[in-house]
Amino acid sequence: MSEQSFLLNAAVASGIVTLRQAEERLWFVTEGEASVHYSLAHTPTAEWLKPDTIFAVTDAGGSTVDSTLYRCRSTSPLALEEVCSSACVQAGGVFVDRAMQDILHIKLKDSNFGDPVMIAAMIRQFEQKTKRAFYGNQASYTIHFGFPRDNDRNHGIIKGKLSLTREEVEAAYTKVTSSITTSCKEFFGDRTVQHLLLVGGFGESPYLKSQMRREFEHQGIQIVTVDEPAKKATADGAVIWYLTHLVEGRAARFTFGLIGGVRYDKQRHRAYESKTFINEAGEKRIRRFIVLIPKDTILTADWKVSRSSRAVYNSLPTAARLGKFEEVVYTWQGKGAPPYVLDPDDGKFPPGLIESFRIDANLSSLCNSVTSQSNKVSGKPYWMVDYEVDLLLRHMRLVARLRWVEKGIERIGPATIIPSTKL
Repeated sequence: MSEQSFLLNAAVASGIVTLRQAEERLWFVTEGEASVHYSLAHTPTAEWLKPDTIFAVTDAGGSTVDSTLYRCRSTSPLALEEVCSSACVQAGGVFVDRAMQDILHIKLKDSNFGDPVMIAAMIRQFEQKTKRAFYGNQASYTIHFGFPRDNDRNHGIIKGKLSLTREEVEAAYTKVTSSITTSCKEFFGDRTVQHLLLVGGFGESPYLKSQMRREFEHQGIQIVTVDEPAKKATADGAVIWYLTHLVEGRAARFTFGLIGGVRYDKQRHRAYESKTFINEAGEKRIRRFIVLIPKDTILTADWKVSRSSRAVYNSLPTAARLGKFEEVVYTWQGKGAPPYVLDPDDGKFPPGLIESFRIDANLSSLCNSVTSQSNKVSGKPYWMVDYEVDLLLRHMRLVARLRWVEKGIERIGPATIIPSTKL
């Protein structure tokens, strides 16, 4: 269950909103996007943010570092749109702690203070004080972990303080900072990025800031930081996001689509002859992944895509069966283009094609108006239900719904809010 689904269910269960009210009253914003709004509100944007400026936001947290590219569409009013889908690398502050732990295990292996309990105490102090202040401009640093009686001069411990050289502390950062800068460079590619907004808890690290400036400022990319504490960024940024809605376009992180059968065409599909099947109507078909949203599509407030679909049954569907009608939407998360044709027999999808979410609707009232036709080969009857699958942007959230015609009147099912981690 996604974080958004969990929070939505909690809000409904607590009585804050009903499930139907949630679509309009319950809004979600990612931590990264909240940080963007917080940072822009606490930096002198007039000095660097101009129309058509492309800037990056790198959210360096505890375990992951997420980067997103934005284009400034206008400054008055301020409006932004995502340039492409975001990137993520596991290289947050916790990996510095783990690297330091390994360093201490080696340094203190012959010391009475090298047991796991003592090292754990050192790491806590390192994380709370030494790591947060480390800049790399001093010859030595200390971790105050014990009492005045704790001494082991041969291993640099005097009166409960462990002394470390600049090189020892820096070694704990090397792999992490290298992963972050490499991830950013690969993410930027050949785009002209003029500014990089560094946010997040680990983004406050003086050493990380210095390394980012060292890596990027000679390329003409200015590093912009926020002096306000990062612990306020998510809560305050979410409020600012709701009040201003600066981001007017979002990029799809994956390719979205449906699994469906399409009529076999001898000219176009000759290479897929072995993967054909005969459907209930007696027609020769191939099963395909039908793309609704290509990856990196920029979705704006008025964006919408619809796809006509048909459910086919061998027997007349009951009201109970139609009352729990659903359509499954998939995402292609593999490398390259999604597969053109799927095997109809093995029931397995290629790696990278993943069920993303389900859209539910109650079509029970259609049970008396379902149309029937006869199989072209066997003459056996089959029954059909026609409907539309809509994907649209609402309040900068991607939502999905089903539409169908009932006794000449168009009906719309409840919207399914797609987690922003999918978008």
